[in-house]
Amino acid sequence: MGYADQRFDVNLSILFTELPLLERPAAAAAAGFSAVELWWPWTENPTPPQAELDALRKALDDAGTQLVGLNFYAGRLPGPDRGALSLPGAESDRFRANIEVATAFAAATDCRALNALYGNRVDGVDPAVQDELALENLVAAARAAHDIGADLLIEALNGPESPRYPLLSAPSAIEVVDRVDEATGLGNAKFLLDLYHLSMNGEDLGQVIKAYAARTGHVQIADNPGRGAPGTGSLPLERLLDELADAGYAGRVGLEYKPGDRPSAESFDWLPA
Repeated sequence: MGYADQRFDVNLSILFTELPLLERPAAAAAAGFSAVELWWPWTENPTPPQAELDALRKALDDAGTQLVGLNFYAGRLPGPDRGALSLPGAESDRFRANIEVATAFAAATDCRALNALYGNRVDGVDPAVQDELALENLVAAARAAHDIGADLLIEALNGPESPRYPLLSAPSAIEVVDRVDEATGLGNAKFLLDLYHLSMNGEDLGQVIKAYAARTGHVQIADNPGRGAPGTGSLPLERLLDELADAGYAGRVGLEYKPGDRPSAESFDWLPA
């Protein structure tokens, strides 16, 4: 086993960002990848013009790259925001407006995984109120995803970088997965297992894999410390991915790391030829 036996995809919102968005799929293809994922590309606009959506779809098609993961609108990401769906008022409304747009784009690109970032805690707002709103919006997103045959992904982030984000452990994210599935009865809510975030939280990654591999809809990796490419830190990522495979995970592994000071195309030297 090892890296050669994994199915990797490239996150085009953190790699190849030195290029315009529409040039990134071709760059990923030139680097040897046939699958990509994206955060919501229009950080200020949950409902971009159809022409912009069509242009991105064409860029993916022309490059021969399959979109395998897409975030719903999450506010300014990268930046201060960590999602919109639990924020009362305008941001929640923007998330709701994005559901139809994001799922339509996912359907058009045959993408079958949609990630919904929970959103930060808001000063002066009862966390229970935020959680109630979050469940309402996640249920709507899960139903829309189900209509196109897709999974809804729930992700835990890490406390040092996202201290106001409430899902800061694998169990906290799984709890939300369970609540959504219970509310919808659809069973299409899944855990997004990001080994970098969980390692930053100090979790026992082997135990997380054993406990939740069967509940996992997608995996993302970066090394720790530094969020760089595998081999730039101390995480035993090759062994951990083997453990995931042994536990039954057969999906894609998203490369969601920073390339450092070099061009993104030069950051894949850790991969077997």
